Amino acid sequence: MTTPLHLRQSEAQFQEAVIEYAQAQGWMVHAERPARSDKGWRTPVQGDAGFPDLCLGRLRDGKREVRFLELKTEIGKLTESQASWLMCLPNAYLFRPSDWPQIEEVLA
Repeated sequence: MTTPLHLRQSEAQFQEAVIEYAQAQGWMVHAERPARSDKGWRTPVQGDAGFPDLCLGRLRDGKREVRFLELKTEIGKLTESQASWLMCLPNAYLFRPSDWPQIEEVLA
């Protein structure tokens, strides 16, 4: 399954494409979405900010696998807290739409 490369797609569109591909490859997906409150958009978090956008897990041939993906548009900036999480988590990746071939490789 190959997704057409859309370098101008929004982060939400990119995330949707990655989730669809991951699920087709047998990954379970966890993602948090912000919700609108009377104070604007909020994503409730307890603990440290910057956790990756997607946490993926699957059991394959009796082996547990996990991947953490931070997704950005082509021009999106990584925050310091996001960089810190990526540095300390195993199997953590930063992907942009132009990285689609690597996404397919990592999630195969």
